[in-house]
Amino acid sequence: MAISSDNKFLFEVRRCEPELVVPAKPTPYEFKQLSDIDDQESFRFHVPLLFFYAGNPSMEGSDPVKVIKKAISETLVFYYPFAGRLREGPGRKLFVECTAEGILFIEADADVALHQFGDALQPPYAFLDEVLYNVPNSDGIINSPLLLIQVTRLRCGGFIFAIRLNHTMSDAFGLMQFMNATSEIAGGAFAPSVLPVWQRALLNARDPPRVTCRHLEYDQVVDTKSTIIPLKDMVHRSVFFGPTEISTLRKTLPIHLRHCSSFDLITACLWRTRTIALQPDPNDEMRLLCIVNLRCKTSYLPVGYYGNAFAFPAAVATAGKLCHNPLGYAVELIRKAKAEMTEEYIKSVADLMVIKGRPNLTAVRSYAVSDVRKTEMEKLDYGWGKALFGGPAMGGVATVPGLTSFYMHFKNKNGEQGTVVPFSLPAPAMERFVVQLDALFKTKP
Repeated sequence: MAISSDNKFLFEVRRCEPELVVPAKPTPYEFKQLSDIDDQESFRFHVPLLFFYAGNPSMEGSDPVKVIKKAISETLVFYYPFAGRLREGPGRKLFVECTAEGILFIEADADVALHQFGDALQPPYAFLDEVLYNVPNSDGIINSPLLLIQVTRLRCGGFIFAIRLNHTMSDAFGLMQFMNATSEIAGGAFAPSVLPVWQRALLNARDPPRVTCRHLEYDQVVDTKSTIIPLKDMVHRSVFFGPTEISTLRKTLPIHLRHCSSFDLITACLWRTRTIALQPDPNDEMRLLCIVNLRCKTSYLPVGYYGNAFAFPAAVATAGKLCHNPLGYAVELIRKAKAEMTEEYIKSVADLMVIKGRPNLTAVRSYAVSDVRKTEMEKLDYGWGKALFGGPAMGGVATVPGLTSFYMHFKNKNGEQGTVVPFSLPAPAMERFVVQLDALFKTKP
């Protein structure tokens, strides 16, 4: 069982002054409303992503900073809302003023080579602030740049591409659509192969709004036991699930569940083990929020739609039942929750947002998981080849950072392809988590 250690790998970065990259050609000045899924409280935060690239002899003489900056400027002609600024209207409704002010861009250099990173290529990243500098006053939700990008050259000829997204604008699929467009234009294309589609009204509340589904993920639970821990007091690790770990977990399940997906397996394992490690009262309700993308469920949205298009159907169980039942119990709860995600479900969420004033997700005794493997972030290529690793740098949902874990493709140092999952827990719980998980994979089914 490979669990990352507390990697403190740090290095110095020399940064140029941040600049604004604007669209390469004039773009329309207009106002574009976000959907009622986009502007919910749970998405009002910035999410950081990192991509690591090795040097490529065929690109000698090419500067990744110049290549990427030029490609972004040209791509913003098509994705011009990203160059604008968010404003807030009545009822906390968000909309983009397409001002063409541009996105923030930072050119940087680091006197370090990729081989020195070792296991630090996978999250969590002690050096995140160095390779993705938080420009002062740039991280507001409204009236701030919607994207921040830093490209850091490494002495080996490789580079780190870091991006920070205002989550209200796009989900992982939408962001990757934009980034794939930049890579195509960097490669010589005159336009993206998939043209962007706004049409956010498709995921607006109905008139009149009507909540037709049960949304356990938005239950307002009072934190009477101080279960929400500040991010600074958390320990951050990541766990690698390779073919051996997946096979071991699958063998613990009854025959009728053994064909379940790797997502169901990993999620059940983490939710159950995490609950054991947290040692809650056996009668406490634990929530598992399954982030399910509508694009993967239906063809309701047009190709090119780059807004948020997912919901958080919740699996709920008491801590006692979750801890004392076998893994298959959690798998069945997760599969049932995922099956709830339909067009009707996400429309019901949009209606709930309008009726209840855009409430936040339930944070008390909750854990959210998001599988971004299907976005294939690691395939993003600016001419230097595919990324050695690409994905979110940390978890977070609005006011509760660390609540979410992302599932990402990762090749470990033995060349084994698998899934890496970063997560956060209070220090004593993290120690128990590591022990529990280690015992799970050493015990024969």
